[in-house]
Amino acid sequence: MGLNLYASDIPELTLSREYPPEQMGSEEEYYEHLIVLDNPMARGFYREIHTRDMRISYGDVALAQRTNILFDSDYESIEMHFALNGDTLASSHNFKKYVNFKPNQHNIIYANSFRGKMEWQGDDFRIFEVNMAPSFFERFLPQDSCSLFDEFRKQIQNGTSSLMADHNQLINLQMFEIISAIVGCQRKGLFKKIFLETKVIELLLLQLEQLHEQQYAHSSIRKSDIEKMYAVRDFMLNNLNASHSLTDLARHVGTNEFTLKKGFKELFGATVFGYWSDVKMEEALKMLRRNELSVAEISNAIGYKNPQHFTAAFKRKYDVLPSQFKRG
Repeated sequence: MGLNLYASDIPELTLSREYPPEQMGSEEEYYEHLIVLDNPMARGFYREIHTRDMRISYGDVALAQRTNILFDSDYESIEMHFALNGDTLASSHNFKKYVNFKPNQHNIIYANSFRGKMEWQGDDFRIFEVNMAPSFFERFLPQDSCSLFDEFRKQIQNGTSSLMADHNQLINLQMFEIISAIVGCQRKGLFKKIFLETKVIELLLLQLEQLHEQQYAHSSIRKSDIEKMYAVRDFMLNNLNASHSLTDLARHVGTNEFTLKKGFKELFGATVFGYWSDVKMEEALKMLRRNELSVAEISNAIGYKNPQHFTAAFKRKYDVLPSQFKRG
């Protein structure tokens, strides 16, 4: 039972794995594989983390041109798929139509002896996936909750590869935070295994909740405004040391304050400045863990002119003072 993945124009991007038939991982608490790419065609990395019940995979690759990836597997798997950046188009005999993932989209996929081709578009490709055995996944799939779940369960029982939702969903702030925590986890051994599996189940909960809600509700945001909401989010992520008013941010992407406030909250489940504050605090936490900068320097790096204001905000978020924080 195994997986083969390869790109004809990027020889280094070749993945061939054999997995035990009973489980996605192994008897070990966890083990990892890392592929590092450093050539004219692609630069970046792809990492796999295996536990007994799941395989976590994530990659960040800068591509020189559009790339085709061929893949084939001979086992069953449920995949929690998160497209963080880049545009992918997959074709397979398992599906009647192309499967397209655009940036900031997610879905849940059941794959049974999956074979096909995936086309990567865009110069920066980032992806996060979790694969698990159907028997493990079905422990968390609600019974008689909605027709979406019931139909997906039937597809698994019939061995028919499928997407849980016909349309991909948007990744919200809580999902981004969990993915960031998983990717940045520094724990070791059993503690790492417990942390990863707990976070994955929490991430699955958010996916299932969103899919359940979206079955009965439709977004009121226009597609053009959705793109603007993501542009604001990306601007904030790339300018953590900046300070702008809501009017400034709205003008930056060509919208108004009302549309920005309403659309951002609906998409990401947080206010504009609540989101910005959260990502600033997460970055501050990372810098404190690296133990390279003083509290004042970190405060300045994330846009706080007054270190006391930063200290108060950090205390509200993590219930500990930055000066008392110790790297775990």
